[in-house]
Amino acid sequence: MDLLLYIAAGYLTFTIAVFTRNWFEFRSLSEFQPFSGSRKSAPLVSICIPARNEEKVIETCVTSALKQDYPNFEVLVLDDNSTDDTPVILEKLSGIINNLHHLNGNEKPDEWLGKPWACHQLSNHANGDYLIFIDADVWLEESAISKAVNALQKSDVITVWPKQKLKTFWEKLIIPMVYYGLYSLLPARYVEKVPKWLPKSLHKKMSSKFAAACGQFLAFNKEAYNKIGGHTSVKKEVVEDVELSKVIKNHGLMLSMYDGVGTVNCRMYQSHKEIFEGLRKNFFAGFGKNTSLFLTMTVLQFIVYVLPFYILFTGNSGQQLFAGLLVAVILVQRWMLDFKFGWNPIMSFLQPITILWYEILAARCLWDHYSGKKAYWKGREV
Repeated sequence: MDLLLYIAAGYLTFTIAVFTRNWFEFRSLSEFQPFSGSRKSAPLVSICIPARNEEKVIETCVTSALKQDYPNFEVLVLDDNSTDDTPVILEKLSGIINNLHHLNGNEKPDEWLGKPWACHQLSNHANGDYLIFIDADVWLEESAISKAVNALQKSDVITVWPKQKLKTFWEKLIIPMVYYGLYSLLPARYVEKVPKWLPKSLHKKMSSKFAAACGQFLAFNKEAYNKIGGHTSVKKEVVEDVELSKVIKNHGLMLSMYDGVGTVNCRMYQSHKEIFEGLRKNFFAGFGKNTSLFLTMTVLQFIVYVLPFYILFTGNSGQQLFAGLLVAVILVQRWMLDFKFGWNPIMSFLQPITILWYEILAARCLWDHYSGKKAYWKGREV
C-alpha cells in the first residue's frame, strides 16, 4: 500500500508542476481587446456551424453568432441530414436574417466521418479570410469573434476551450475531469512552442506530441487551413480536433490555446446517456487506440485519484497522513478550476466516483474495440 501511495505522490508532483504553469500560462481569449477597426478594414470572418439533430440548441447557437460586435462576418450553418426539427428551425431563421446562410448537406461518403464531412462542406462555401468552426452546442458572447480575430494576428490557428455550463448531477460529476486532465497533464505553452529543453534534432519529430485542440471552437486563417488540406486531412478521424492539431504542428504552423471564460460557452451534453455515448465514441480514440497506454493510464488514475481517498479512512495513522496530503493536492487543484470556470466545488469531493465512472467507460470502450461493436452518435455509426 505504501508503494502505491508513493506512485500517487510522484504522479501528483508532476501534475503540480504542469498545473502551476498552466494557471499562469493558459491564457484567456477575454484578455484580448475587441477589434477596433472599421468594417472596411476588417477581414471577412466566416463562422461555420455543422449541425446534425441539434433542435435543442441550434437557435441559441446561431442567434449568438449573429449578434457579434465584429463589423464584417457571415454565418454559415450546414444541416447535416438531420432527422429532427433542426432544418425547420434553420429555415425559419434564414427567412428573417440576411446574414445567415443555411446550407443543406450532401450525403456523407463512406470514406468520411460525419463532422469532418460537414466542416469540409462549410469550408467550400465560406468566403472569409478567417474560418471559425464552432459546434452547435456553443454560444458566443458578443465580443468573441472580435477578440478571436485579434488573437489570430499572433497565430495561424487558435482553439478555445469553452466555459462549460453544467446543470445536471452527471454533468457536474463528469465534465470537469476533461478540463482537469488538460490543465494537469499538458503545458499549454508547449502546444504553441516546442519545449526549449527538447534537442533541436527532435523538434520536428516530437512537436505533434504536444498538440491539443478543442473542436468546439477552432479558428484558422484561410491560408493555414488550405496549407494543411483542411478537414480532408482528418476525414476518417473520430477525434478530429486533436488530429487536426497534430497536422497543424507537423506543417510548422503556430497553434495557440485559450480558455473561453467570458467569451465562449458550451453545454456539451444534457443527460447521462448523452455523456456516456458522447465520450464512448472518442475516449479510446483519444489515446490513439493504444491499448497499453490506455490500460496504464486507467490503472494510474485509480491509484492516484481513488486509492488515497480510500486509505484516508482505512489506513494506519502514517498512511492516513500521507493520503490526506495527496487528497488535499487533488482538491486544491479541482477547487481552483471550479473557481475559474464557475463550477460547484462540492462536487470535487466526489472525485473517486468520477474516476470510477471513467473506469467503467474505459472498460466499455475496450469491449467495443475488441468485439467490433460500433458506437453511434446523432443516429450514425462512428
